[in-house]
Amino acid sequence: MNRFIAPSRSIYLRVVRASAWYDLVVTAGFATPWTYALIHDALNSLGDALGLGVLPAVDPVQTLYANLMGSVVVVWALLRIVKPLSVHGLFDGVARTLFSMWLAYALAQGATRVLWAFLVVEVAWGVVQLLPWWRTRRVNLLDGPVGPSATHPLGAEGR
Repeated sequence: MNRFIAPSRSIYLRVVRASAWYDLVVTAGFATPWTYALIHDALNSLGDALGLGVLPAVDPVQTLYANLMGSVVVVWALLRIVKPLSVHGLFDGVARTLFSMWLAYALAQGATRVLWAFLVVEVAWGVVQLLPWWRTRRVNLLDGPVGPSATHPLGAEGR
């Protein structure tokens, strides 16, 4: 089984916390129906002014999904701000990879090109958070994992 060695703590934890602050600022407006309506209007105005297209008209189901996403991301961001752990960066990087795939899919299906800005930022945060894990992964195929994580999959933090 591959186990990962946590990246250098101090700098990496600042990255985890910075990505959380970005998430909090960008997604807080999606967390309630009232603020989502404002965000929707702002994104439509931006897309229209730049010739990038607009979002579909607001409906109750779209608002529900936006609010669910906003609420979960706000809570996830607060966790990473209050108690950042290296493993949070790993999971956040994986989540950003998934989110980037769905943004790319929406763009391929003709969604407003305003989403490109979100896609670029998601990919950047994903790379910044996953690359250190990839670089510090050490597996000896004959003897199994080596280094500080040999006894625990989360490294020293999980002990």
